Amino acid sequence: MSRVQHLVVSEAEDDLRLDRWFKTHFPGMTHGQLEKHLRKGDIRVDKKRAKANVRLAAGQTVRVPPLSDEVYKPILAGNDKPKADMRLSEEDVKEVRAMILYKDDAVIVLNKPAGLPVQGGSGLKRHLDGMLDGLRFDFDERPRLVHRLDKDTSGVLVLGRTRLATKHLAEAFKRRTTRKIYWALVAGVPRPREATISYNLAKTVTANGEKMVVDRDGQKAITDYSVIAVAGGRAAWLALKPLTGRTHQLRVHCTAIETPIVGDGKYGGSEAFLDGAISKKMHLHAREITISHPDGHEISVVAPLDKHMRETWKLLDFHENDYEDPFLEQGF
Repeated sequence: MSRVQHLVVSEAEDDLRLDRWFKTHFPGMTHGQLEKHLRKGDIRVDKKRAKANVRLAAGQTVRVPPLSDEVYKPILAGNDKPKADMRLSEEDVKEVRAMILYKDDAVIVLNKPAGLPVQGGSGLKRHLDGMLDGLRFDFDERPRLVHRLDKDTSGVLVLGRTRLATKHLAEAFKRRTTRKIYWALVAGVPRPREATISYNLAKTVTANGEKMVVDRDGQKAITDYSVIAVAGGRAAWLALKPLTGRTHQLRVHCTAIETPIVGDGKYGGSEAFLDGAISKKMHLHAREITISHPDGHEISVVAPLDKHMRETWKLLDFHENDYEDPFLEQGF
């Protein structure tokens, strides 16, 4: 059993919720135990009673009552589980570190492979979030996901190495000041070759699960696209620039203009698959991202194509080096 402690909130913990602060410092404490101490007034912030959802400010003092040794034991799940990297195999650590495209003290950018889920879910035992302890290096904090990619979409994925860095990066996504370019192979050739797709999207439930559909009463969704190259009349290499960030936006928009992304059977059905040696995997790749760094400057990171897309590009005689950004005239 510990004694009463008075702990000062650090700069890195500024604006952190009190319950999250306790989960970081006392990982074995349950939410019920925390609420009990708060109701009794055992826990105080600057000598005042507080609620679990209060946000702390750097320099404040948190009164921590005597606690059992159990609350200091590492938790086994959650986004900030300490020392959980010991549960990773050497192969997992090697694999996730091989994905690194960019790394500094605030940001890590990965090239996520197609087929790897970003987060866990029903029946998913292996996912990127479960591998992030392999990217701690010499940091106490594990990196945090800033955004998501679909399981079958490859390409650039941004992580914050600290809580404050993650907050800054997440706000950049929320303000839509982040510039993202995707590459896709679609079945057919869009007409016109450059345009803006503006179809509102909404979620619906079907016999096969949830899907996004075009719905005039749905959320606003806008995508710019440009045809980079074509393979006869049966397929086209597109550059896609989403101006909004709706679920499955690019997949639904491409299908809506009657050129589904190759491999996207969920939205394109049988029309999304090409004959011959073209892979049946999803041909959607987050190629490039430009984002405001927490230090104030911009960083741009480009991700090489995933293996199955490189093979398709070779079969169709597409050349990555021939690409010129069609959206430069639009500015950031």
